[in-house]
Amino acid sequence: MAVVKEDLNLKLNDLSLKDESLKSMDIMKTNNPDNGKDCYYNDCCEQSCKAKEMTSLSDLITELHRVFESDHVNVDYVYNLMTNYKSNPADWRKFAKFDRYRYTRNLVDEGNGKFNLMILCWGEGHGSAIHDHANANCFMKLLQGELAEIRFTFPEEDLSELPEDETALKEISRKTLETNAVCYINDTLGLHRVENPSHVNTAISLHLYCPPFDSCSVFNQQTGKRTKSQVTFWSKFGQKSNRKIQDSRPPEDN
Repeated sequence: MAVVKEDLNLKLNDLSLKDESLKSMDIMKTNNPDNGKDCYYNDCCEQSCKAKEMTSLSDLITELHRVFESDHVNVDYVYNLMTNYKSNPADWRKFAKFDRYRYTRNLVDEGNGKFNLMILCWGEGHGSAIHDHANANCFMKLLQGELAEIRFTFPEEDLSELPEDETALKEISRKTLETNAVCYINDTLGLHRVENPSHVNTAISLHLYCPPFDSCSVFNQQTGKRTKSQVTFWSKFGQKSNRKIQDSRPPEDN
């Protein structure tokens, strides 16, 4: 299947790490000895942005832990790791927990506080609200089905000064991701909404967020108004979370 690859070298930003133990981690830039092009490196470009093949989800998790041990994170390398893992339901089936009414977030690995790896399950027609990523880096890989990703510009800081017809969020791109496709976003690239366009088939995606976050902002498409939203997990490590947490989740923008 095709991989949706973006020009990361033009779009990467610092990791904006919130945890004190992570403040020394950043993205470094050097010249790639293999092709003479700029690359972002971890451990002095030892990987030269060429990620090893991942034969299982366990292999991917092990390699992610190794990469995030460093004070520098090669975002291109992480992107390529996600790409090189080929979806195998036997790897992730135990983490895939669906809800009948909304998409679910299912924690797979906490990444020693440096990243969160999770599986999102999308029922037929389910979709997220338009949201930011709390200054984190987000990698998304399709494990099953198709998802549509729609990106928007950030609204103006002071919407009160704008006429009502100018406060609506502006759509900047729209694409469909198929199984094994990977995409990347951070707040410098805009906001996005993800949705399962099918009313027949479910979809499952693998997400990596670094650094982890427990709240983000959601946006009204018509008015641009921002609202703070807590993010919760439907399950952790294959086990369902507290039912009170599940029941207290606000309805998604389905």
